[in-house]
Amino acid sequence: MLVDVFRSPRKPDTYLYLPKGADFQTLPQALQQTFGRPELALSLNLTPERRLAQHRAPEVLEALENQGFFLQLPPPPGAASDETALC
Repeated sequence: MLVDVFRSPRKPDTYLYLPKGADFQTLPQALQQTFGRPELALSLNLTPERRLAQHRAPEVLEALENQGFFLQLPPPPGAASDETALC
């Protein structure tokens, strides 16, 4: 699935994954207001095998299919990411 990943200008380390070409205006109003004007961080072809820094690709793909977006929040302070846990 082709995906655009946007960063929030209001919330550090907060990212929104949307299917390529999806309209931000169709998302819940509360999410739009909290997230702020989306800034494109990257576009990618997301497959179940793809490695992501904080989440597993199948989890992100499932959210995209079921709710039309995936919101990645920053990890809690002191939490180990998947990358750290694998080392």
